[in-house]
Amino acid sequence: MALTEQVTSVLNDQINKELYSSYLYLTFADYYEDRGLKGFANWYEIQAKEELDHALTIRRYLLDNDFTPTMEAIAKPDKTFSSDLEPLEAGLEHEEYVTSLIHHCYEVAHEVHDVRTMKFLDWFVSEQGEEETNARDMITNMKLFGCDPKGLYDLDREYQARTYVQQTALPM
Repeated sequence: MALTEQVTSVLNDQINKELYSSYLYLTFADYYEDRGLKGFANWYEIQAKEELDHALTIRRYLLDNDFTPTMEAIAKPDKTFSSDLEPLEAGLEHEEYVTSLIHHCYEVAHEVHDVRTMKFLDWFVSEQGEEETNARDMITNMKLFGCDPKGLYDLDREYQARTYVQQTALPM
């Protein structure tokens, strides 16, 4: 069964949203880098790479299903921050937004009975749950420990230890 126009449209749009997410997270990394918080910067650099992986995964899915994606312009992130907590809160807000986008893609696939795309999107649904949990945990940790220089240092060291693991297989 070929992908419908509705499904290809929302998935193609999702590629752009994932690329924007990557841009946005790089601006978070830049904020923390300027603050000397290299661990927090590392966390968001890895987030940016993961968002790029998500875009490429959706692109590959479309290509593998005989649809050539159309790359659109990526909006410039416009967030500015005045505290170390603000990027974390913006990160949670953005992850909740991305979750709503993934759910919309799933709903469109469900409406046209595209089981294959729904199965493909199952991985993204699970991934968004994990992303929201991580974002909430970072906010909690910052509120609990980030006001103290030693606590902030320890959090930064913890986030500096995070390593990037490239996605090796398509979620199918």
